[in-house]
Amino acid sequence: MNSSLLHLFSGLPGENLIVDGLRDFHAGQHTVSSCLVRIARPRLSRAGAMDPAPPADDGAELDLYHLLSSSEDPASFSQYNALLRQLTSFEHALDHRISSQQPATEKGSSRPKLDA
Repeated sequence: MNSSLLHLFSGLPGENLIVDGLRDFHAGQHTVSSCLVRIARPRLSRAGAMDPAPPADDGAELDLYHLLSSSEDPASFSQYNALLRQLTSFEHALDHRISSQQPATEKGSSRPKLDA
């Protein structure tokens, strides 16, 4: 992963899960982190961290749940929900960071018109 992406993700909630997940995803590993990256693929592709997502759902959320539930841990559903909440926090923080780095003209906002 390049240093600009590491800088973009730095300090965001769940940063370590996403960085690990991108590494695992590109290595073809089926891990909890790579499932989270697959779930976040649309936002990560907009940030330039991944190629655009395929048009069809790839079942990443179901794969994540199966990975967690295979441990026979009765708290796997709670862990699944906690990971999705952390991913949502990461995505919102990433969106905010990206939008705050764009000039106002790129955000779609325009200057108010002044009446003469």
